[in-house]
Amino acid sequence: MGRTIIVGDIHGCFDELLELLEKVDIRPDDLLVSVGDLVDRGPAPGEVVGFFRERPNSVVVMGNHERKHVRGIFSYAQEITRLQLGDRYAETVDWMRTLPYFFENEQVRVVHAAMLSGIPPAEQREEILCGSTRGERELAALFPDGYWYDHYTDAKPVVFGHHVTGPEPMIRDGRIFGLDTGACHGGNLTALCVPGFTVHSVKARADHWSITKRAWQLPVLKSKPWHDFTWSELEQAIVRFSSADDAAANRWLEALQAWAGELRSAFPALVAAAHRAADGLSTEELRGHPAAQFLFQARNGRLDLNSLARQCSTPRRTADLAAALGLVLPELPD
Repeated sequence: MGRTIIVGDIHGCFDELLELLEKVDIRPDDLLVSVGDLVDRGPAPGEVVGFFRERPNSVVVMGNHERKHVRGIFSYAQEITRLQLGDRYAETVDWMRTLPYFFENEQVRVVHAAMLSGIPPAEQREEILCGSTRGERELAALFPDGYWYDHYTDAKPVVFGHHVTGPEPMIRDGRIFGLDTGACHGGNLTALCVPGFTVHSVKARADHWSITKRAWQLPVLKSKPWHDFTWSELEQAIVRFSSADDAAANRWLEALQAWAGELRSAFPALVAAAHRAADGLSTEELRGHPAAQFLFQARNGRLDLNSLARQCSTPRRTADLAAALGLVLPELPD
């Protein structure tokens, strides 16, 4: 009979995963279980996901990072993963939707973040099991002076990840095993092999999150929907992101700011072009024109800089009007 090999938070650290599985000498009849958080922060989330999906006899428990992708709750780490996965992203998220919130066999229970004693895993709240923000708040309210595992009294051992325990796993009473040893932060990647309950770790090859978040800063910036930001949102975003210590990103943000300024400086030309077109077209021709709304306003004396600025509240609306009037505006910087 094969073992159950449970691996802590991998976070895209594919090389470390392979090294760890080689160290434990994994075999085809061993059940491989991930505590969740396969993705985000590390260099190779696609490879990690692909490995678990392609290997028979493997289980992945829903982590809070998978749940963020499923629910479309994006911070910087999720934006990077979406770009890393590229065309595979949507299909990968569909797969994430199928992940269970716990795993249990005769010997052990596995959750991503936490569970409460005396309640069967299937009856636990998903938010607590996966460590969502709401789940963390609920646990803090339930255990204001400690942690959930301080109160875990069930006989069956529980294995989890989510909170980094340091370079070594947290092991208590032979029943409580915290396996997140910070692989993506330059710590270790840890596995627990059952039934022997032996622990194995490998050292991370780098502080992957520090490297990844810097390497992907410019691609993430370029992927944002700048065309659809309002002018004030765009300015606020430029100020916010310009605080990063990345010369290439800051140069691109300067070019972005110049682009936005050129678009807004074209407002007088757009008003003049709309008036010219309105004066030279019949009523029927105005109705069929792609900028009909603006041309009728111009004909009726209601189009000036202020009214145009209210309507062209984003770069996209400005560019669309320019195209309809035959004016060429600069493109978003590459």
